[in-house]
Parts: sequence; structure tokens; C-alpha cells
Amino acid sequence: MWLQARMYLLIALLFGILYGVIAGLGTWMGAGSAISYLIIGFGFLLIQYLISPAIVGWSMRIKWVSEKEAPELHQMVAELAEKAGLPKPKVGISQLSIPNAFAFGRTQRDGRVCVTQGIMNLLGKDELRAVIGHELSHIKHRDMAVITLISVIPLIMYWIAWTTMWQGSFSGNRRNGGYAAIIGLGAFLLYFITNLLVLYGSRIREYYADLGSVQLGNMPHHLATALYKLVYGNARMRNSAELRRVEGVKAFFVNDPSRSYYEIKELSQIDLDMSGTIDYDELMELRQKEVKLGTSQKLMEIFTTHPNMLKRIKHLATLAV
Repeated sequence: MWLQARMYLLIALLFGILYGVIAGLGTWMGAGSAISYLIIGFGFLLIQYLISPAIVGWSMRIKWVSEKEAPELHQMVAELAEKAGLPKPKVGISQLSIPNAFAFGRTQRDGRVCVTQGIMNLLGKDELRAVIGHELSHIKHRDMAVITLISVIPLIMYWIAWTTMWQGSFSGNRRNGGYAAIIGLGAFLLYFITNLLVLYGSRIREYYADLGSVQLGNMPHHLATALYKLVYGNARMRNSAELRRVEGVKAFFVNDPSRSYYEIKELSQIDLDMSGTIDYDELMELRQKEVKLGTSQKLMEIFTTHPNMLKRIKHLATLAV
């Protein structure tokens, strides 16, 4: 309930900022000019919404597989989709060796769930099932549509900033040029702030999808172990060409592979028996601990789409019974 409430408040805040800016521009420039910014912004939104599945598919090198080609994977997806009350998504295997998984699609009926070759070789059956439950929860919560919708607001702020400063620099009226520069700088500040708010929204969606996986019957320690293994698996590929290839679409992944190298040290304190997994007892022990992050980790999290992994596994500990 608290995760949902935070997301609703965030959406209300972002659209409140947008309304305030458009209303202010309407007063200063005339309604027609202000509305044109809104139209341009939502035009970007529509284009992004329409072409993003194709971009993701190309970047991730997906091969769509039949039930005959991947029977266990299809069965896993079908069972979890039925529990979630979703139409069975299209199933694909990415040819990337980066261990990860992702889901995308414009609607629940257009859902697509993919795993990489790397994750198939890394996780056990229960761990993979927990990850797929996480991805199906993204589809159930319509996360792609939600994040795409709120992502247009920083775009509008950037467009307003760029055009008003451009117009102001060529204005023959010094007074109008000064006002335009002030509005442009203000819009740049709002672009920065709203972009951080969108990233915050993305991190909320990850917590919510973790909860969704547990609600589908997956054990929190299985998902915690999967995340733990993904951090180690991704860290080994920190300088790979594959990681650079997917830089623009890594927000779709279960975790942020670019941050994995820096998260290893923090996670080592959870795996008490050094088994390479996080079992139920270790998760319950983490539940009693207070998670403390260094200043650099706190700052790094603010600028990323995924929560800090130690905090995320701590959240999973609160879901264990």
C-alpha cells in the first residue's frame, strides 16, 4: 500500500509541476505557445511509446522461442502468468551473455518476457522462477506505460528551457530576452529535478515488482539469492562490449549491471557462510540489522533507475515469513 501511495504522490507531483509550468507560460507567452510545448512533449511520448519495443528487441538481441524450443521456460512463464491473472506473454531468450532478465510491451496483452543466455547458466530453477515473477509483475503493474508517461515531463522541461533561452538570445527586446533567460534557467532546473523524480519512480517500481514476485508464491530468499548472483555475474562483465551495447536500455533489467562491481563489497556481509547464496536464515538475520550506506552509495543511488541492492534485499527480508 505504501509503495502504491508513494507512486501516486509522485505522479501527482510531476503532473502538478507540468501544469504549473504550462499555466505560467500560458500567462507570459499566450495560451497557444504554451499549449504547443505540451503537444510537442506528448508527441515525443507517443513516438517513444510506439518504437521502444522495437529498440529494446534490437538492443537485446532477442530470439523468440517456442514451447518446443524452451519447454521449462514456457511452463514457468505460463504458470506465473496464470497466477498473476495475465495473458501468457511472448517468451524470448536474449543472446547476450550478461546474466539478466527483462520484460516489456505496450499493454498487458502485448507483454513480452525475456531471459538472457547468461542467466540461464547462472540461476537455479527456484531463483529463475522468482526473477520471472518479478518481470511479470512489471507487466501486471503496467510499469512500461507508467514510466514512459512520466518520462515525458523532463523532456518537456528540457524543450522549454532550450527554446526559451534560444528565443531570448535572439530577442531584440532586452527586457523580454532577460525574462526568457530566467524562464530557461528555471526550466533547466526543473528538468534536473523532474528527471531525478522519474528515477525515484523507477526505483519504486522495482520494489513493487519484488513484492509482486513474492505475492505470486516465490520465496523472498530465492529472489534475494538470484539478485546476489546477478550482482556477481554482472560485475565480471563490467568492461565488456555487451554492457556498453545495452547501456541505453539497462533500465529494463532486473538490476543495474553497471553498478554491480560497487555493490559486491556491501553484499558480502549478508552471505555469512560464503555459500554463494542467501538462505532463509541469513535473510531473517538481515531483517534485524539496520542497513547503513556510505555517502557515495547514497549519491550513486539517486542517479540510477534501480535501488541500492543491499536496501533491496533488506526489503525482501521484511517480506519473509
